[in-house]
Amino acid sequence: MHLDPAIDGYARYLSTERGFSTNTVRAYCADLAGLATFAESRGVAEVTEIGLELLRDWLWTGTEAGLARATIARRSASARGFTAWLTREGTLPSDPAVRLRSPKPGRALPRVINRSQMQDLLDRLEAAARAGDPGPVRDLAIIELLYASGLRVSELVGLDVGDVDLSRLTVRVTGKGDKERVVPFGVPAQTAVVRYLTVARPILAAAPASGGSPAPADTAALFLGTHRNRLGVRAVYRTVAGLLETLPGTGPSGPHALRHTAATHLLDGGADLRAVQEMLGHASLGTTQIYTHVSAERLQQSYRLAHPRA
Repeated sequence: MHLDPAIDGYARYLSTERGFSTNTVRAYCADLAGLATFAESRGVAEVTEIGLELLRDWLWTGTEAGLARATIARRSASARGFTAWLTREGTLPSDPAVRLRSPKPGRALPRVINRSQMQDLLDRLEAAARAGDPGPVRDLAIIELLYASGLRVSELVGLDVGDVDLSRLTVRVTGKGDKERVVPFGVPAQTAVVRYLTVARPILAAAPASGGSPAPADTAALFLGTHRNRLGVRAVYRTVAGLLETLPGTGPSGPHALRHTAATHLLDGGADLRAVQEMLGHASLGTTQIYTHVSAERLQQSYRLAHPRA
């Protein structure tokens, strides 16, 4: 079997039988497409020709190219999952990736925006939104909701209007593995979303469609783009990155920084770790525990209150 149809079959397996999200399947396929390109450069086009040495060379080439340890580890996991599936399907007589090793990815501490910086950012957005232009009004609602709820950007853009309960201050989210959860948010986010739905969304829904098409607006989507379609992940990323680049600090500046910030501020305020885990939709408590390492403020307060020699 040629590599390309084998990868397509593996993608269907991950989606239909394992129930992986579209983004996860896309990430696996991107890694395996890179493997296929590398294999073809070595004269390998059939899955039966994949061997341990080829896989090791692929990872080594990525390391030499300066890829992060986390990326190399993810590529290794993608290859192991792929060859294990091929072996179970009987396409390969044995699994060539059983002894494939990769570096353990170092877990870097996430970027967290402090409270005063976050307040300054929200104040600037509020000032811009007062003019009533749909773009700033929508951007304020996006930032308030991301910060209030700790949603992933894919979860945010996937929201429909009916997913938001403005009376109960909750939003129904479909996360990784198509798992649903209900996440709370606060009054400032409620105010921003109500203003967006009242002022900005009707204008965006009435704007000319892309290419002059008469197609109707996406009536279900909560957040709309400039051409009446559902706002995409890249558009939100550009918006958030543009806002965060004006703030001091280093590290990632996309929407995930707001997710990190929300989790850390919750823990700083005394929230229970398991409650934060449930709110973020983490399958493992260990994933949530990284935020305990960046909650220095909470640790210092506890020390000052509890230690007799503080």
